[in-house]
Amino acid sequence: MFEFKPILNALLRAKSGAILLLLQIAITTAIVSNAAFIIKDRIAYLEQETGLPEQDLFQAEMMMYGGDIDLDKQIERDEALLRNIPGVIDAVHINAVPLSGGGSGGSYTLLPQDQVSQSVSAAYFLADNHVLNTLGVELVAGRNFEESEVIVSNDGAAIAKVALITQAMHDEFFPEGNGLGQTIYRENDPVKIIGIIKLMKGPWLNDKRKDRSLIFPHVRPRTFQKFIIRTKPNERATIMRKIEDVLLAEYPHRVVNSVRGLDELKAKYVAEDTLMVRMLMVLIVILVMITALGIFGLTLFNINKRLKQIGTRRALGARKSAIIRYFLVENALICSVGVVVGSLGAIWMGNKLMALYSVPALSASYIVITSLLVIVMSLLAVVGPAKRAADISPSIATRSI
Repeated sequence: MFEFKPILNALLRAKSGAILLLLQIAITTAIVSNAAFIIKDRIAYLEQETGLPEQDLFQAEMMMYGGDIDLDKQIERDEALLRNIPGVIDAVHINAVPLSGGGSGGSYTLLPQDQVSQSVSAAYFLADNHVLNTLGVELVAGRNFEESEVIVSNDGAAIAKVALITQAMHDEFFPEGNGLGQTIYRENDPVKIIGIIKLMKGPWLNDKRKDRSLIFPHVRPRTFQKFIIRTKPNERATIMRKIEDVLLAEYPHRVVNSVRGLDELKAKYVAEDTLMVRMLMVLIVILVMITALGIFGLTLFNINKRLKQIGTRRALGARKSAIIRYFLVENALICSVGVVVGSLGAIWMGNKLMALYSVPALSASYIVITSLLVIVMSLLAVVGPAKRAADISPSIATRSI
């Protein structure tokens, strides 16, 4: 019924075209399955929850250059000024900005440094007791800082005795869930856990520490300062436009050099990944189009070469459906071998990408789905030429010889 033997004989007599098409299908299957998997992985990375109301937060960075400035008092005045702007929910002086790609980190242990114990690396933030309300994060256990616990010091050796930690960091140390009130150590300095934050991404979204952060009640008065401001919904843009004038009016001896939304900082940080996703999408479209055109063109070429054969079959009573089926089966045979070779190539390519770039292992479902889609696409591409072949008149085919 499917005429496998004559189809195979015909393919063996014209191997070059079939081999080229087979390789094209194999390459498309291998590349598209890996590209689709990487796109899915990168989209999940780009759309990950941060725990922060990014659309309502922005940073303001500034450099103070006045020789008469009292940095401690100026930070207090600036925070009060920012918090009193209409439309501002809260503001806080901070050492690093989440999602920005720049920050500080360290290692923390269950026991002092001179004793062997579990170690966990994490990002850390320094801010006062307004930090939770400013960042808009959820405290699932414990309490916020008290004002008396906040250290105001530029001494690098000064270490706060309490901290808020994220749920992810808590679970690393205390998988049983009993970490609230426990003590961890930064080198030999004890730090008591007084609160647990449900979710707060750190400065580095693609780092293993992205979910592990601490916040210490510590303000460092330096000439280079960072503030995070949280506004009411839909009021951020207006406040960002006037924030520089407000700050300079209060103290003119400074340069406000960066006023940017957290979503903008995040977009800049993940710009390369966003570009990669778009390029891979374009690559998939181009490969699929080239493969479909290749199948279409090769089928037309084969039809033109087989006019006598097609005409003879039509003269002997072959139905149009038999002619169409012939070319569909021929294409399906080539495509089946191509997707098998392409699937093996996809596995090899996935292993190489995993070894070289630490991407996750390619899921078999992507190979299966890509193979099925390639087969469907190839069959659709051959339907038009096959119908054209079926419409060939026996007399026209015979006269063309």
